[in-house]
Amino acid sequence: MPTYQIRGIDVDFPFDAYDCQLVYMEKVIQALQERCNALLESPTGTGKTLCLLCATLAWRKSLGGFSTGSAKRDISSQPDSQSNSNVNNFPTIVYTSRTHSQLRQVIQELKRSNYRPKMVVLGSREQLCIHDEVSLLRGRAQNNACHYICRKGAKRRCKHYSLVADYLKHNPLLGDDPIDIEDLVSIGRKSGPCPYYISRELRRAVDILFAPYNYLIDQSYRKSLSLDWNNSILIFDEAHNLESLCADAASFDLPSGLLTACISEAKNCVDLSVDRRDKSSDKSRNPDNFAILRALLLKLEKRIAELPVESKEFGFTKPGPYIYELFSGLNITHETASMLIGIIEEASVLLEESKELEAKGGICRLETMGEILKLIFREKENAHANFYRLHVREVDAYPSDDLKGKTSRTLSWWCFNPGLAMEEFSKIRVGSIILTSGTLSPMDSFAQELNLDFPVRLENPHVISSNQIWAGVVSAGPSGCLFNSSYRNRDSLEYKQELGNAIVNFARIVPDGLLVFFPSYYILDQCIQCWKNMAHPNSMDSNTIWERICKHKKPVVEPRQSSLFSLAIEDYMSKLNDTSNSGAIFFAVCRGKVSEGLDFADSAGRAVVVTGLPFATRTDPKVRLKREYLDELARLQKERRILTGDEWYNQQASRAVNQAVGRVIRHRDDYGAIIMLDERFAHVNRQSQVSLWIQPHIKCYSKFGEVVYHLTRFFRDGGNRVPAKPKILQHKDSGDTKTAEPIPICQTPPASPTDDGGIVHPISLDCEMKRTTNSCQLREVIPANRSSFTLSKKLLGSMGSSSGSYTGEGQKLLMSGKGNMQQKNEIVDLTADSLADEKLYKGLTAPCFTKKRKISQLKDCVMLDAGNSGKCANGAKCKLSECEWDNSSTYDGRSRKQAQVGSISLPQYDETISSFDANSLSEGHKGVQNATAPGKDEEDKGSAFLLQVQEKLSASEYKDFIGFMKALKSKAMKITYVLQSIARLFSGPERLQVSKRFKDFIPVKYHSLYEKYLGANDGIADC
Repeated sequence: MPTYQIRGIDVDFPFDAYDCQLVYMEKVIQALQERCNALLESPTGTGKTLCLLCATLAWRKSLGGFSTGSAKRDISSQPDSQSNSNVNNFPTIVYTSRTHSQLRQVIQELKRSNYRPKMVVLGSREQLCIHDEVSLLRGRAQNNACHYICRKGAKRRCKHYSLVADYLKHNPLLGDDPIDIEDLVSIGRKSGPCPYYISRELRRAVDILFAPYNYLIDQSYRKSLSLDWNNSILIFDEAHNLESLCADAASFDLPSGLLTACISEAKNCVDLSVDRRDKSSDKSRNPDNFAILRALLLKLEKRIAELPVESKEFGFTKPGPYIYELFSGLNITHETASMLIGIIEEASVLLEESKELEAKGGICRLETMGEILKLIFREKENAHANFYRLHVREVDAYPSDDLKGKTSRTLSWWCFNPGLAMEEFSKIRVGSIILTSGTLSPMDSFAQELNLDFPVRLENPHVISSNQIWAGVVSAGPSGCLFNSSYRNRDSLEYKQELGNAIVNFARIVPDGLLVFFPSYYILDQCIQCWKNMAHPNSMDSNTIWERICKHKKPVVEPRQSSLFSLAIEDYMSKLNDTSNSGAIFFAVCRGKVSEGLDFADSAGRAVVVTGLPFATRTDPKVRLKREYLDELARLQKERRILTGDEWYNQQASRAVNQAVGRVIRHRDDYGAIIMLDERFAHVNRQSQVSLWIQPHIKCYSKFGEVVYHLTRFFRDGGNRVPAKPKILQHKDSGDTKTAEPIPICQTPPASPTDDGGIVHPISLDCEMKRTTNSCQLREVIPANRSSFTLSKKLLGSMGSSSGSYTGEGQKLLMSGKGNMQQKNEIVDLTADSLADEKLYKGLTAPCFTKKRKISQLKDCVMLDAGNSGKCANGAKCKLSECEWDNSSTYDGRSRKQAQVGSISLPQYDETISSFDANSLSEGHKGVQNATAPGKDEEDKGSAFLLQVQEKLSASEYKDFIGFMKALKSKAMKITYVLQSIARLFSGPERLQVSKRFKDFIPVKYHSLYEKYLGANDGIADC
């Protein structure tokens, strides 16, 4: 097992480490040594978890030996007694992840390492209890029942709890080797001791503790651990959802149905306590207390019903502290809340003892009310309420509800500062907090949301070679229709038809498994319904789009119901493994279960298609109030950079995209394609929010034929790829220890040493960094699933000279020395029609809109499965000429016909700008210079306008605006596209003035066109 010396720490690693793995471990150790926080992104497949464990445990071992093999422990007769967390007073490592299934994988990685710390994994009674009756309960009822039968003097004391002390006394080495929840349950069933209390006792003297997130985020859970938090190390793995989990944990929703159930349970408690008094003279439960509780809940229900809800869209909204005004009218204050919480706990025990909960699945609704009161009255000063908003919304009751036919109200108290939970850790003097995931980008907003400083940051590259990934932005479909899933476009028949025809092509080209992600369930349902009922009107093929997709791959659709999800996965894998099929296609949604944490490695996911930007619904009250909260915060704190509502809104969509595309390329020998079907992905600011390891591979395509050609070529070469191999570092000593200095970076994308915020990127580490690009020998390509295809020599020659994901023989990526890599990117015109232009493919990298290329005519054409007979990539008619086609190969679902020969002459666009009055609107506020006679008036006019635009637009929007101006200056874009894009930027009543003024800089002949685009944007959000 190799040993690497990193920052003076000897790290045992079970394999020869990749360069990016060494960089990752260096960053972990740096954060631990400097007692600071770290934000670390490393793609799935780079061995992130193993690196994190090895680096952390190597640092811990350098402080002193592990606690393994320690002497016998004194076991208290009472559960959860206070004790030091570590007998040697070394810092405890708390490793958390989102789910127990993810923790199970982490423990498997620990078994692969050479480190054996004393460890334990914590779980709930729901997962660990083996008592015949208590294991059937849930929530607080289960906890109360467990406490009841484990206390001294209990009539039916739990036999499993009684065996814990004796079992640990005779097995002092338990936890020296990695154990999982299943191992603890197995011990309990085999030998008798309670698995839950075994884990609770072991946690008192461990080096590393594994637990779900809520054990740290939830204050009551955290206190129950009884750890010495001073200098402890907190690790949040798979932390990409941490901000939303923190906010949700600090928020609550109280629907009318839940409140009604609580009132009913309080009434049952009154009846039960009165009945006990009458039958057995049991006065331990005072019915008056439960009557008071019921009365207060009835008053709360009435107060909520009386609140003035203006409309279902906007509801009733107040600042967070209003909750105390609402509750004070019910005489619920800090003084009375604690008494009320005690009554609720008594009620829960009474209902459990009386078996009232068995018919309800063991769930006590009053417990939820108790948690709500604890959340509201958590601090006497109520300072946390300033980060909240109170909202009451009115919805129609579901048919299954008791309130059928009536409207139902929900009282919500939403926390918009996820950092509240994280701030608690600084109060208890935690040493370091490490957040890591495969998709944390964009990082700045992530750090701001959590209100923590992260001096150590890393956006790691992947361990794969450049020929293992294809990433492209597809701006238009087979018929030339632009892809844009915004609100104004997504319901159009033309868009859905074009999207379906594109997916037919991808289903034909991509082997094995194909994942297709939609922005929402609504768009997914609408598209599939359209495809099932539509055949192309101009096509000889009568099959619907859905039937043509099914011809190539068997479909599976992600269900809305969580209970059906496992069946959908089984169905997908079954169809994928069926040799009679050519693969399977999984239609899913961003932020759904398919996009979260599932491993579609190798043939299970050869390509992922993202059909649009998954913006949250703007009118959703929680989204709307979050944006308003951030905008208000930005106005109040102008002295420091605060995330605005628009920036948060956009970055949440980008983070969901990053999570979805991370489903493919899951290990170093894997390969796959990332296909973005939305023109907005071509914008520079949008690509800057994509995970850093993907960015250098992204290319923009304006013609669908180019996509078909390059994607076909990529998968045709898939079988000949040589797996990436780790670089073996030179031994610095004669022994087995390898030094990690200098640490080269594999495939680090070109970047500046620091960004505007002074954050150091991997490129600017203290080590010298290198990058290698593998080139591959390309073969003559034929369309996927086709046996015959011939192109002219001219076309093949031009294609063979392309660079990017595929570099021709002898071509390499240009880089500068001294660890600073610079990629020489040529800019390409997205409106260029030439498929055979050699320079076009050499420069197909983003950004795409800033230089106009000379348009050459194309004598060869690539036929597409657009569902329209006799058309090419741009929809023009084909003439008989040079390219030979097997018509049965080209058109799916058509009968075989005699091979024909065709060519096409593409016309040049006549709408590119030859002269533009805003020709010299510049980013630096240099004024507007007239193209023919510059003067001071024009300069002042342009400068004033730019200042007004900058004031009205957000930073990212203003950057887009300047990009469009530069593109116009270089005559690189169609004026119709630019005017439409700028009209979108200026949409909204607050931007009406600048939208009208911009018309002064447009040639008169385009005024009506611009006004048309403005009219189409009125009142419609681009989401």
